[in-house]
Amino acid sequence: MDVEEKGFDSSQDVTTPDGQESPSCEKVTSRPPPAPQPFVVPYEEPTPEHSDVESGRAVTLLGEETYPEGGLEAWLVVLGAWCCLVASLGLMNIVGTFQTYIANHQLSDYSEGTIGWIFSVYTALCFLCGIYVGPLFDKYGPRWLIAIGSCGVVACVMITSVCTKYWHFMLCFGILNGIATSLLYTPSIAAIGHFFRERRGFASGLASTGGGVGGVIFPLMLQRLFDQIGWGWGLRILGFLCLFLLIFANILVKKRLPPAKNASAQPDFRILKEKSFLLLVVGVFLLEFGLFIPLAYISSYALANGFSEAFAFQILPILNAASVVGRALPGYWADKIGAFNVNMISMCITIFSCFVVWLPFGHTTPGLVIFAVMFGFSTGNNISITPVCVGKLCHTQQYGRYYATCYTVVSVAFLINLPIAGLVVEAAGGDYMPLIVFTGITQILAVMGIYAAKSARVGWSLWTNF
Repeated sequence: MDVEEKGFDSSQDVTTPDGQESPSCEKVTSRPPPAPQPFVVPYEEPTPEHSDVESGRAVTLLGEETYPEGGLEAWLVVLGAWCCLVASLGLMNIVGTFQTYIANHQLSDYSEGTIGWIFSVYTALCFLCGIYVGPLFDKYGPRWLIAIGSCGVVACVMITSVCTKYWHFMLCFGILNGIATSLLYTPSIAAIGHFFRERRGFASGLASTGGGVGGVIFPLMLQRLFDQIGWGWGLRILGFLCLFLLIFANILVKKRLPPAKNASAQPDFRILKEKSFLLLVVGVFLLEFGLFIPLAYISSYALANGFSEAFAFQILPILNAASVVGRALPGYWADKIGAFNVNMISMCITIFSCFVVWLPFGHTTPGLVIFAVMFGFSTGNNISITPVCVGKLCHTQQYGRYYATCYTVVSVAFLINLPIAGLVVEAAGGDYMPLIVFTGITQILAVMGIYAAKSARVGWSLWTNF
């Protein structure tokens, strides 16, 4: 390893074995101690397919990094990220509530597949815009990103309360709210990585419970408000609640590490040349493709199978409540046995819940509730641990770029999954069995992709801690 890789400064004073200073160097007392010198950080296991040279990048990063792994400032950042994710992922987790309501009221003349495009565009833009949000976070920090996103999300929720036509919902909730949410989601996740490394899975899991908490509170709150004061004021109260949470997010979320010396705000798809990262992106694409189908269609499924409208609205909070537990607890184990391993175990639980619980017993109340609990727990873990898996493949100061690049590709899955799911249901004449099988297959392929990504980095052993 050369001098630069080891982090030494060749201009520092050198002392010979006999105690005499080298004549080419200044005396130590003639200048202040040098600041930490930047250097090119190699991967832990540098191989040709993992090197920066392979992707054409020479990224200058700070050496001698340390992480607080706790303390008041670090946990306040986690709290701010939690507030941010309640308001952003909380809305994303209740698209089923919005879709079911407007399909039976404002947009009752439109098919499920057509209405699904509104929420597919929304979820796709949440991640597609991250291709610029991530690099902007790496270079400038979260302050302005979260401020603009907060104003956008609150305004869009308020305006959605007066929407009546299809293009109203598509423009306000689908497009504008999707862009605004992307400004909140990526910075809140990435900021945690500046304060935690060894405990990053646990800290990210705690913050990610915000999305599950929002997914529990918001549907129950809206169900009551819709009955008592109607759609309009129900959404306005939701908007004020988001405003309250996002004020705390703007105050608390911050970054700690300086940007790389030559950091750019431009996206860079050349990192997809790294084999393990590319395979992870493929696995996450398939994971997220199937993950949001039950979130969007479980309420419609309940109505189609004869359950009451009240139960159809309540099953989604049950799923999201299980998701809260799934986001928090496995994060601790991810720090112990590896983020990739925990992610794959959770996907196996998802596969089991689809084929062994939902498919044969989903038409019964116990069967649907058990499926919602199992699916919520397992996919909640996937949501919180997948960012940690991305962080295992890159340096902290590049994390925003890697995370954003991954989910920019994955955003295509969010764009097409709900319309395709709607077409599958329509083609089956309203029967949801093909959709259940389709969801399970996506998860089988996803676990294969993520296992391949792990194997490309550390080998094929299932028991390797990674």
